Amino acid sequence: MRRIWIGMVFSAVSSSVLGGYEPGERSLLSAHNCYPYAGMWVERIDRALATGYPISIEQDLCWADHDGDGIPASIVAHNGPFDGGEPSLAEHFFERVRADVEASIVRAESDPGERDGWPMIVLDLDIKDDEPGHIEAIHRTLQRYQDWLTTAPRAASVSERRSLEVGPIMVLLTGTPDQRRVFHDDLEQGAPILAFGRRRASGPDTSGMSAEQKRHARVEFPPSEMIDTPADNFHRWWNNSWHVVEAGGANGAGDWTPAEAERLRALVEHAHEMGYFIRFYTINGHSKADGAVFGYSGGYNTGSIEAARVRWQAQLEAGVDLIATDQYRLFDECRDAMGE
Repeated sequence: MRRIWIGMVFSAVSSSVLGGYEPGERSLLSAHNCYPYAGMWVERIDRALATGYPISIEQDLCWADHDGDGIPASIVAHNGPFDGGEPSLAEHFFERVRADVEASIVRAESDPGERDGWPMIVLDLDIKDDEPGHIEAIHRTLQRYQDWLTTAPRAASVSERRSLEVGPIMVLLTGTPDQRRVFHDDLEQGAPILAFGRRRASGPDTSGMSAEQKRHARVEFPPSEMIDTPADNFHRWWNNSWHVVEAGGANGAGDWTPAEAERLRALVEHAHEMGYFIRFYTINGHSKADGAVFGYSGGYNTGSIEAARVRWQAQLEAGVDLIATDQYRLFDECRDAMGE
């Protein structure tokens, strides 16, 4: 089991409150869009898991009557149209990792050090709507696998941040209001929180700006103004487009500069000081032809694998918790080359 230790980040917020798994402790591959599209690229989850544990896996979820029976269901998909073959989260993710998770639990019974590698998977759920029925269905799915999950006890107030009770899988949510209601607010005090939401960030007022001015305003906006509230018992992560690091995002990639490296480091340090895990999406580097063959979105393309590697390396050096890419194997090779 691979473990990537980036060095503990201590702060007044995190060191006295969190236990087990802390922001800044590990940098993980965040396997972006790790699911089939319309029946294509079904091997993505296998390719991601082949890079080893620990790892983060992204699953997009839609609430849809995908098979025409008139009953909506939670399915793993980016968007429609749907063909009825879309899998459930239980089918595509949880049952796929069952053998590995259960084997780790068995090892932990005789070797307490096994738990040092937990969570072995950080499951990132990108939920494409805020339908109450959908959020409740996802919660029911997680209850089926509750013994595998990293949790925290519901406190009297969301601001009362409790230590994580670390299990093999930690679940992160996109963090819209109804998700907080189902996963936190409606719970009885002491009940386990099964998944954790993201903190929504502020941005600059770009009214009246040109497109170029907007691009630069995003990378100049102070981290302390983007997030000014410490992590709490539910909101424990911060998800960022690469546009807040580099003007124009991945598509605007040029020479990686010291100023951009410093901007990245400032964002990461602020996140960790406030008690958040931080993720950036998404850095790829490929030809247009490869993008079409492998189903990579053009909006995340730096234009070359060399440009992508520089940015992956910078994130590893800065201690980013979750580094999103569609090029799982190439990221793994880059990490190995750094000796991480």
